[in-house]
Amino acid sequence: MIRTKAIAGIGAVTVTALALAGCSAGGGTEAADLDTIEIMAPYLVTNAPEEGNEIETAVEDVVGVDLDITWVPNSSYGDKVNITLAGDDLPHVMVIQGKDPGFVRNAEAGAFWDLTDYLAEYPNLDTTFPEVQKASSVNGKVYGVFRARDVMREAVIVRKDWLENLGLELPKTTEDLYEVAKAFTEDDPDGNGQDDTYGIIVPKWPGTIGTNSPWDAMETWYGAGNRWTEDGGELVPNFTTDQWLEAVQFERKLVEEGVVNPDFATFDSATWNEPFLNGKGGIIIDVHSRAGVLINLFKEADPDNFDAYVDVTGNLTGPDGDMHALPTTGYSGFLAIPKAKVRTEEDLRAVLAVLNDLNSDEAGPLLNNGIEGVTYELDGDLAVAVDDAPQALKDTVMSFAQLGMNVTGFQGYLPKQATDYEQEMYDKRKAIEAEDTESAEFDPSAPYVSPTYVSKGAQLDTIVADARIQYLAGQIDLAALEDAIELWRTSGGDDIIAEINELASADS
Repeated sequence: MIRTKAIAGIGAVTVTALALAGCSAGGGTEAADLDTIEIMAPYLVTNAPEEGNEIETAVEDVVGVDLDITWVPNSSYGDKVNITLAGDDLPHVMVIQGKDPGFVRNAEAGAFWDLTDYLAEYPNLDTTFPEVQKASSVNGKVYGVFRARDVMREAVIVRKDWLENLGLELPKTTEDLYEVAKAFTEDDPDGNGQDDTYGIIVPKWPGTIGTNSPWDAMETWYGAGNRWTEDGGELVPNFTTDQWLEAVQFERKLVEEGVVNPDFATFDSATWNEPFLNGKGGIIIDVHSRAGVLINLFKEADPDNFDAYVDVTGNLTGPDGDMHALPTTGYSGFLAIPKAKVRTEEDLRAVLAVLNDLNSDEAGPLLNNGIEGVTYELDGDLAVAVDDAPQALKDTVMSFAQLGMNVTGFQGYLPKQATDYEQEMYDKRKAIEAEDTESAEFDPSAPYVSPTYVSKGAQLDTIVADARIQYLAGQIDLAALEDAIELWRTSGGDDIIAEINELASADS
C-alpha cells in the first residue's frame, strides 16, 4: 500500500534504511534462480497496462521469468520513487528518471548496486556508447543500466524553396549559416516583392545555458564545448572560454542585422513552427525530428507540393574548420537495482541476466514495436503500424518501451514512412545523425555531482543565462557580460569548478 504521509526529509531516512539493508549482501559469483522479477516503472499514457497482457506474456517468454510490474503514472512517479525508497517493500528493479539529489545520496550511501564492474560480463548490457554510460554515472560509478536515447539530434532545418529561389545551398559552416540567413532576410526569398522575411527563427528558451537552445548549438559549433569543456587541463564551464565569447558576438551580429526574429527573447516556443510555415522565417535550429513535423504540416496544407518546402542538414563546421557537434545526454534515466531487495551477488547476477535478455534482439521489437501481425507488419526491415490495432495494446507497447535500454543500439524496427519523399528525408536525418555522432562534443562534467551546484545551481544558472539574452538584445555590452561571468564565479561558481575537477581527478 502506498503510504500517504508527507515525504519531507525522506532522503535522509532512505539513505540510512537502504544502506543498512545493503550491508547483508553476500559474496559468490553464481547466478541465483529467480522465478519472478519485480519492476517499478512509469507509464505516460492514460491507463496502465492490464496484468497478463499480450506484450507482458511475450516478453516473459523471452526472459524466462514472470514479470511483476508496478506501473505508476508519470506525473506522480518521482513521489512514488521517494515513498518506495523510504519503505521496506522494494522491487528488484526501479526505473530512475534522473540523477536527482535524493537518488545520488542513496546511491552513494550504498542503497543501490554499483554495476560498474558487472555490465561488461553481459553482452547485451556491455554498451557500445561508453560516453553515454559515463555521463549517466554518479561520480564515475554506474548505478543503473541507462535507457538510451538518440545521441545526436541537432539539425539546421531550412526552407528548401527559398534556397532554390535564391540559388543557394544548404549551409555547411557557421559562415554559410550567416550568408544564407542574411539572404533570406534581404533578398526577397519568397519573391513577393516585400521586405517581410528573416533568416533564423529563435524562440524564448525555457532552459538555461547548456540546454540545447539554438544559441547553445552555435556556441558548441564555435568550439566552446557542450556545457563544460577542457581548457588548460581543467574542466570549466563553456561560458568561461574565449570561444564562447566569440560565439555570442556572432549571435549578437545576427540579431543586430535583423536576421533573427526581433522578438526572440519573448517569442513563445509553442508557436515555433508558424513563421516557417507562414513564410516569415526560413531557418530553425532544433532537433531533426522537427523536420518531420514540418513536413507533415505542409502535407496537410499543400498535399500536392509538400515535398518542396523542407530540407535539413546537421551540425555546422565552426570558424576553426572543425566539426563540434552538439549531442544530447544520450540517455533518459536508468534501471537501478536496490540492495534492500537484491541482497546477494548471486541475486544481482540473476537480475542482470534478466535485464540482459530484456535488452536482446528478441525482446527489443516487443518493447519498441509490439507484436508482429497485431500492432505492426514488416515491410523489409521497416515496421508499418497496424492502424486498427486495439488502442489499449498500442498504449501497452508505449508503456513497455519504458523498460527498453538499447545500450548496444536500437533493437526494434524503424518506422516505414508514408511516401517516398518522407522516407528519403527520414533516411537523410538518420544518416546525418550517424555522421555527426562521430564529432560529438560530450559534456565532460556530466558524471560529476558538485555539492555546491546541488545547493546553489538553480540560482547561479540564471546569472549568465540572463546576461546572455541581455547582451544579444543589445541591453548590455560585452564588458557587462564578462562581469556577469565573474559574478557567477564569486557567487559559488569557482567552488563548483573546484569540486568538479576534484571529482574528475579522483575518477581518472
